[in-house]
Amino acid sequence: MVGSTLPLLPVARAADDPRLPPPDDAALKGEVGDPKSCSYWRHCAIDGFLCACCGGSQSACPPGTEMSPVTWIGTCRHPGDGKDYIISYNDCCGQSLCLRCRCTRTEGEKPVYFTSKNNDLLWCFGTKSRAVNCSVAVVLGVATKS
Repeated sequence: MVGSTLPLLPVARAADDPRLPPPDDAALKGEVGDPKSCSYWRHCAIDGFLCACCGGSQSACPPGTEMSPVTWIGTCRHPGDGKDYIISYNDCCGQSLCLRCRCTRTEGEKPVYFTSKNNDLLWCFGTKSRAVNCSVAVVLGVATKS
């Protein structure tokens, strides 16, 4: 056998299993700031148009779009509790650019050859459409100290 019959890329595997829903945002106590603002605490590493301004929310895509299973990750400090949270930045795909609430937060960004640490890429891989509409900032959990 020359090739493999199993998909090796995470994009191929992502379509096989349903995604777990993000944690409930209501569990975060003392939410601070406006989700439609670039200075909102979750947006410390976002690059794109905020879905909260485009018919979605800070963690949900607008109707008619789908969340990309491919993501870039950031760690942002919540000003209400002083904890660092792991944030998944996902593009919502399937419609043209929203063009509202453009944010470019590049603190700590690495060059494009570190793709998982660079937010300048279009991340609509593993979706039906490569058209990017907006970006969400989903809280994955509390960052732990090692």
